[in-house]
Amino acid sequence: MATVKLGRVVPDFKASVTGDKSVRLKDLRGKKVVLYFYPRDNTPGCTTESQDFRDHHQKFRRQKAVVLGISRDSLKSHEKFRDKFEFPFDLISDEDERVCQLFDVIKDKNMYGKKVRGIERSTFLIDEKGKLRKEWRKVKVNGHVEEVLGAVKEI
Repeated sequence: MATVKLGRVVPDFKASVTGDKSVRLKDLRGKKVVLYFYPRDNTPGCTTESQDFRDHHQKFRRQKAVVLGISRDSLKSHEKFRDKFEFPFDLISDEDERVCQLFDVIKDKNMYGKKVRGIERSTFLIDEKGKLRKEWRKVKVNGHVEEVLGAVKEI
């Protein structure tokens, strides 16, 4: 499977999201799309990052941007996570890692001395025509959402 490239149209994908729905990337054409990949629901960094996107959600909407969080967690886990923290955006469940592979975010990591495969915290900005305009890999949470918002305003 090919992976995404800056300046190129992102291949279409369909995925299950919270609210008992599915999302198809091509159906979001005409809007900017912010896809943020995070390792796990209800963990400190992932919760903080998601809360930051929640707290800036109205600013993203004013820029005609759709925010979607994505991890390998189940829809059931996502529903609880979203409800607990009142996220106004949907979360994509990618248990089979199809979308993660498309964006090449599954990496070998060291966790307490053990090698594990997991999601490398990453964010991607797709423009109204479906082109990948910006990517952030190995994201540090503090200040990240503001940086993404700034990039959304520039396109």
